[in-house]
Amino acid sequence: MGKIIAIANQKGGVGKTTTSVNLAASLGVLEKKVLLIDVDPQANASSGLGIDVDAVEVGSYQVLEHTKTAKEAILTSNAPNVDVIPAHIDLVAIEIELVDKDEREYMLKKALTKVKEDYDYIIMDCAPSLGLLTLNALTAADSVVIPIQCEYFALEGLGKLLNTIKSVQKIHNEALDIEGMLLTMFDSRLRLSNQVVEEVQKHFSDMVFDTIIQRNVRLGEAPSYGESIINYDISSKGAVNYLNLAKEIIKKNL
Repeated sequence: MGKIIAIANQKGGVGKTTTSVNLAASLGVLEKKVLLIDVDPQANASSGLGIDVDAVEVGSYQVLEHTKTAKEAILTSNAPNVDVIPAHIDLVAIEIELVDKDEREYMLKKALTKVKEDYDYIIMDCAPSLGLLTLNALTAADSVVIPIQCEYFALEGLGKLLNTIKSVQKIHNEALDIEGMLLTMFDSRLRLSNQVVEEVQKHFSDMVFDTIIQRNVRLGEAPSYGESIINYDISSKGAVNYLNLAKEIIKKNL
C-alpha cells in the first residue's frame, strides 16, 4: 500500500514543485515505484518531467471531476519508475465547478483508492494557495512535506498553514501527519540563511528534516530541459540533496 505525500505551502516560490519533481525522481532511482500527481494549474511539475502540457487530454482535472479514473490519467515520465498524472490550465476552474458538489473535499481521496496499492509513494504537488485543490490534496494525503525557503519571510504564513493542517486533521483526515519541514534555497554564505535554519530548527526541532536543499544553479536549469535534477546532472549538489531527502523519507517509513 503506497504512502501519499502532499508537498504544500501557500507561499509561492518556496520550492514546492522543485521538491515534488526531484523527490519523486530520487525515490524512483532508489527503486521505489512512484506516482507524481500535479494538483497545480501552472502544471510545472508535469512539464518538469517531460510531459507536453498542451497535449494533455486527461489529467488531474478530470480525475477530480470524476469524469475519468486515476488509472486513465496516468502517463509515463522520463524519470525511471515515475508515473505522472499531469495538470492542465483547465484545473483553474475546478474550485468553481466543485463548489456545489457533496463531499467536494474528498474527490481526490476517492479517486486515488484504486491506484494507491500500485505504488510505493504518491507525491502531490499542491497549488500555492489554501483553496479547494490543496484541501483535496491534504484530505487524500497520509502526510505533508512543508518546504520553507531560507529567506526573510520564511516563517510568514507558516502558522496559517499549520492551522489549516490542524483543521483538516479535525474535520476531514484525522490520520494526516506532518512528514517534515524541508529547508530549501539555503546559501551557507548568507547570515540570513543560517539564521532561518536556526529559527526553524529551534521552533520545530524533530519536525525538520536533517536534509537541507542548497541553492544550486543546476537545480534551476533542469526544468527548462523537462528533466529532474537526477536525469539532468546526478553529480550536482541539488541531486545529492534530493537523494538524501528521499533516503531520509524511506528510512522514516520503514
